[in-house]
Amino acid sequence: MAETSRLRSFVRALTTEVERHPDDERRLLEVTSDLLADLVSHDDWLPPEFAEPNPDRYQQYLLHCDPLERFSVVSFVWGPGQVTPIHNHTVWGVIGVLRGSESCEEFRLQHGHLVSTGRHICKAGQIDRVSPSIGDIHRVANVRPDGPSVSIHVYGANIGAVERARFEQDGNSSLCVSGYSNEFVPNLWDRSEK
Repeated sequence: MAETSRLRSFVRALTTEVERHPDDERRLLEVTSDLLADLVSHDDWLPPEFAEPNPDRYQQYLLHCDPLERFSVVSFVWGPGQVTPIHNHTVWGVIGVLRGSESCEEFRLQHGHLVSTGRHICKAGQIDRVSPSIGDIHRVANVRPDGPSVSIHVYGANIGAVERARFEQDGNSSLCVSGYSNEFVPNLWDRSEK
């Protein structure tokens, strides 16, 4: 059984920061990066059902959503060869790789067309950031050919309910709301002995 106290402590610390600095994106990106780096440096807290791959598509499991929807914490699970469409977020986000490795290809719109601006690999323990102010359009893929990768994403909204865009390579886009793969979230608040 996973020890959820690490995730509970993370949620509490981030809630405090969001309450103190709700509109300071730069600070929230920095603080969230530090908190998330500490969280993903340990691999003993994520309940196994929130790390299960699906053979057909990557999974987006909600772990926690702030009651005022100021932030959400999500585990993404990627099977071998799985990749997102090119998409944006419209809010700030911090990604920490817990297991495996992910490739991130970044884009920007230029004269109505998508232009690739680079690609990088994030390995276990590494942090990445997105936001409309620093770069918000990307495509993510599992680098591992023989197993799943798991990353923890923190967004400055209830990301599964945010209307966002999916892009075609030619720059055409369609709106979408991603939702979540799970119906239930982990109980971070129970401290009873079972």
